[in-house]
Amino acid sequence: MKSICLIACTLLFAAAAFPQTATQPPGQYIGSDKCGLCHTEIYAEFYKNPHYKSIASGRETPDKTGCEGCHGPGSDHMAAGGGQATIRAFSQMTPTQVLDTCLSCHSKDMSRANIRRSAHTEADIVCTNCHSVHHSSTPKFLLAKKQTELCYGCHAPIRAQFDMPVKHRVNEGVVQCTDCHNPHGNFAPSWRTGSGSNLVTASHDNEEPCLKCHVDKRGPFVYEHASVRVEGCSACHIPHGSTNAKLLKRPVVFTVCLECHNGAGTFGRENQGIVIQSASHNMLDPKYQQCTLCHVRIHGSNSDPRFLR
Repeated sequence: MKSICLIACTLLFAAAAFPQTATQPPGQYIGSDKCGLCHTEIYAEFYKNPHYKSIASGRETPDKTGCEGCHGPGSDHMAAGGGQATIRAFSQMTPTQVLDTCLSCHSKDMSRANIRRSAHTEADIVCTNCHSVHHSSTPKFLLAKKQTELCYGCHAPIRAQFDMPVKHRVNEGVVQCTDCHNPHGNFAPSWRTGSGSNLVTASHDNEEPCLKCHVDKRGPFVYEHASVRVEGCSACHIPHGSTNAKLLKRPVVFTVCLECHNGAGTFGRENQGIVIQSASHNMLDPKYQQCTLCHVRIHGSNSDPRFLR
């Protein structure tokens, strides 16, 4: 008799705690407030989440609102008393499924327009590898970690470059990776590789991101330096960090210049009398080894074809 009473009391308690389970049809949207009955910690902080505005607006359809906008209808999950098999659990989803789910809402932003062809997506790096919807530790973009630490987690060689004596001040917080790179992919080719593999973000629609800060180097110039236009900044500079002044690829200026001005001629390497041994330019003489002392407009000039002052 006691056992029968105990079972009856248990059933009555379950019915009181979960009244929707008896009447809620399968595969139906039940609202985020029902999710909060079990997921109290997440629901208590959800009002701070950018995704909460879909609930607050009241204009979105149930499939794009709150918890169920990402996790799917919750009626089966609630009826079963939980379990990953009855809900769209991101931890159990393939990279393609994760991407499809996020892009069901985030597909209109042009910064993500080419995400399916990006180097990250091709390597099976998807939204949840970098973003934490419920437990973000950053004030913006729901990043799982501080941006630099997030990028360094995979790009260890780049992290080492930012510890070089001469560098862009990423570790100090002056510059961020996303100032130059679009992690969601882009359409512009890389000036270094001829592809979009390094996710470089174009400045002024079709130019290198360096020109967003170094605007004095942009031009257009009457006399352009061919290597700047054809090969870009990385023809002479290492963008992340270097042991050489001005992020140069080589420690001495004239050795950078001689990579092109080597007497070979043709296509951007025209000699114009500048050779290693000559009466006017003896490169073995130290006073001629600082090319930019005379050719000061090396990025382009409006007055002299040899970039003189």
